[in-house]
Amino acid sequence: MLIPRHIKLLLFYAAAVIFSSCHSRKLTVRNPQGDYNPSILIPKRGPYVMVKPDKETADKYAELMGVKRNDIQNGRLYSFIDEWLGVPYRFGGTGKDGVDCSGLIFLLQLQVYDQPVPRTCALQVNSIKRKYEEELKEGDLVFFDFDGKQYSHVGVYLQNGYIVHASTRKGVIIIKLHDQGIYKYFSRAGSIIDPTTSVQND
Repeated sequence: MLIPRHIKLLLFYAAAVIFSSCHSRKLTVRNPQGDYNPSILIPKRGPYVMVKPDKETADKYAELMGVKRNDIQNGRLYSFIDEWLGVPYRFGGTGKDGVDCSGLIFLLQLQVYDQPVPRTCALQVNSIKRKYEEELKEGDLVFFDFDGKQYSHVGVYLQNGYIVHASTRKGVIIIKLHDQGIYKYFSRAGSIIDPTTSVQND
């Protein structure tokens, strides 16, 4: 039985649409390295604006870190942390069902500071200006060498020696940088380099 030419063309067109849509869907979700397509998650850059926290949030994190309530100024940061605290660890995750260390930093930098960073630890470490430990300020990144692998874990420095990170055992938690279980792996730290500033300075 011969299939009319116009039916063949119609079937060919339908198949082309189906295959091309599947291909584009894969491309918009992840690239071969497992990183998210930045066009989905990176908002248009605008000037970063500090938003003060509500009293309850300020009280909670001031007490947790042993600082004065007035020291908790970045409402966007502590609201983000409050939203993610306790989320379990999941390798490659960037959702409330599970998030890994670099995924947490990737989302935090976007949602708190409007600053895109690479998705993996290995690339994030190349996005910082190095600092000594005593120079660290809120929002700086801290890197660790776990399992003998250089820069294999990352967290964010907060205040008074505390960091937030996605622990493989406890999920997203706030701990002291000098916690004996993690400090021995501490290897590098620094502040995020704003790509717009570096371009202007070149």
